Amino acid sequence: MSGVTIVGALLRASEALTAVVPAESIKAGRLPDDVALPAILLRTVSSLEWQALTRGATVPTTDRVAVAVRAKSYRDQRAVIRLIVAACAGQTGSIAGFESVAVLTAGTGPDGIGPGDSYEQTQDFRVSFDAPA
Repeated sequence: MSGVTIVGALLRASEALTAVVPAESIKAGRLPDDVALPAILLRTVSSLEWQALTRGATVPTTDRVAVAVRAKSYRDQRAVIRLIVAACAGQTGSIAGFESVAVLTAGTGPDGIGPGDSYEQTQDFRVSFDAPA
């Protein structure tokens, strides 16, 4: 869940984003059915460890993280996606206790219909970092 932890930290640190989506509405794993909109859901799509002949103290890892937006309108959905990209894309360094972090965009998913007649869309990121072995 390290990629999710890193992206979650970036999202919660973005004042522009949390002005629209409160930090308590940014969740990992699952959103409650009665969540106030707009809300953000973080999930790991895949995780890949770089293979080395000798395992060291850390393992270079790349996670694909999906950041799903659930909103009341299409306009709100698109606005939150833009704020998510601004908060995460191109971030590097030490983030959320992880070293050698690099966050790149990895595509935007299709528009969808969410529960309760809400609007949904996913923005993916490739999150590279050194994970403890």
